Amino acid sequence: MSQVFIRGGTLIDGTGAAGRKADLLIENHRIAAIQVPGGLPPVGAEVVDASGMVVAPGFIDVMSHSVSSLLADGLSVGKVTQGVTTEIMGEGWTPAPAVPGEAHGFPIHGLPGEDPAWVERSKGWTRFGDWLTAQEQIGSAVNFGAFIGGATVRMAARGHAEGESTPEQIAQMRRVMREAMEDGAYGLATALIYPPGSYASTDELVAVCDEVARSGGIYITHMRSESENILIGFEEALEITARSGARLHLYHLKAAGRAAWPKMQTLIDRVNAERAAGRDIHADMYLYTAGGTGLAAATPPWASEGDRLVERLQDPADRARIRQAMLVPDGSWEPLVHLAGAAGAFPVGLKLPEHQDYIGLSLERIAEMRGQDWIDAALDLIASEPERVGVLLHLMSEENIETQLREPWVMIGSDAAGDDPATSPDNGINGHPRALGNFTRLLGHYVRERQVLTLEDAVHRMTGLPAKHFQLEGRGELREGAYADVVLFNPATVKDNASYSDAGQLSVGILGVWVNGVRVLRDGQHTHALPGQRLYGPGAVRPESRQ
Repeated sequence: MSQVFIRGGTLIDGTGAAGRKADLLIENHRIAAIQVPGGLPPVGAEVVDASGMVVAPGFIDVMSHSVSSLLADGLSVGKVTQGVTTEIMGEGWTPAPAVPGEAHGFPIHGLPGEDPAWVERSKGWTRFGDWLTAQEQIGSAVNFGAFIGGATVRMAARGHAEGESTPEQIAQMRRVMREAMEDGAYGLATALIYPPGSYASTDELVAVCDEVARSGGIYITHMRSESENILIGFEEALEITARSGARLHLYHLKAAGRAAWPKMQTLIDRVNAERAAGRDIHADMYLYTAGGTGLAAATPPWASEGDRLVERLQDPADRARIRQAMLVPDGSWEPLVHLAGAAGAFPVGLKLPEHQDYIGLSLERIAEMRGQDWIDAALDLIASEPERVGVLLHLMSEENIETQLREPWVMIGSDAAGDDPATSPDNGINGHPRALGNFTRLLGHYVRERQVLTLEDAVHRMTGLPAKHFQLEGRGELREGAYADVVLFNPATVKDNASYSDAGQLSVGILGVWVNGVRVLRDGQHTHALPGQRLYGPGAVRPESRQ
């Protein structure tokens, strides 16, 4: 029997209750005992001195993009070093089921470890669960589960086509959704500003969410607008869940663009009114005023119809039409780069040698160096780079971040992958700091420095709250019999080190992490253990139960 005795720490159990001094005993993969301090450890147990430290449940990242990075090596270094023990993936695109005609299952996330073997492997994934089965075979340092991406569901029936779906196409989407719920999906995850997911109508999404609701699942959404039309976007999300019966979760709660900032309080008031009326509504957020997305989001969604954006940019007439739409947005789509302004947009992920001088520079500065305006510079980068170009966009307000954090229905999601900066070509410098710092930033900046939340409430937002919301049985709380997902951290030193200028700096102050009773972080260093388990949503039919 494997036993770990963590003694002398302040136990914050994830429920929101006040911290207390206690010793904790792990036996194999469960918490065997929580007792008053001072008792003797069992003979042969590993003893961990937690004096001056906090012992808490492992943190849950409800908005992870570790789709490819976790398949590459299973380690999720960037998340584990923040105390994360569980990742829930799926926004917009998932690599399964395979979409006919697509090159492979990773057009957004990139091939795991850039290994071409995943091309053919992913083409054979006929069901959503095949991807998660592959992850089980690779192994994982963290527990993992997922929603099915809304774009993937639509593409299974429609590819990249715009337009109204036929009854037969909707029936096919419903079948894909139903099978995904059987395979353990938590529900449907849409990203309604990005094509082709953005082509889905409200009625189409209601039909697909009927299958989500049958299993008690969640409709989790990057709304159709998070800027000036944010309240309209929320009303659509309400309608989809009211008509279908699915529960509602808002991805990365934010008001993007200065004109939208005053609307956040109105949105919060609307959510609270709906919750008071009995609606199950939650949200997550990351703790930075800059967002991150693909530079292609600068273009109108119709430009990507049929997955032909680059082809259209090579046609002078099409390019001129796209350019005009970017110059004067018509209000029918979310022009994120336009909202941030060229000075607030920073392209990342540039690969071509001739673009290396642009790293770390704003789109405005890049355009100046090229002798262009920002629109032509952006279109040239999209058209010429061999892979998807990302962009950091400074869109949100610090005041709104603190306002949102105070709402008890808001939890924490990174909106990022669990990369290891040491294995990145640029040591992770040119990414988003949320990937390596979102959870520790809550504890260091917003709890210790800003005192926006108590330590107990902050831990609850990362543990007990998401565990209850996602029905993660036996996780999110420190109690006898629960799974031993445990994090040990120093409340006086825990902090995020990643920044916009150098996003590749790991967090500090997280000293120990156990996943299912196995230590994956020791004194801040990853142990390379892979004890994570696959987690299943409420409608799952486990493989052993299928006939």
